[in-house]
Amino acid sequence: MAVLKVIEIMSDSKKSWEDATQKAISKAAKSVKEIRSAFVQSQSVTVKNGKVETYRVNLKVTFVVK
Repeated sequence: MAVLKVIEIMSDSKKSWEDATQKAISKAAKSVKEIRSAFVQSQSVTVKNGKVETYRVNLKVTFVVK
């Protein structure tokens, strides 16, 4: 039986929500092993001069506890 833990992380990107998500998982995987899944809890953007400046995601990441 596996024991899993969930952490919450945030990331942003100038390109897209998908890029922000990938950056978050890539960064988390450097210190968190055996990531099983990620749930995008929310998405938002920052706006400057009427244009989207950055895309933001808030993720719940699930991983195995050893």
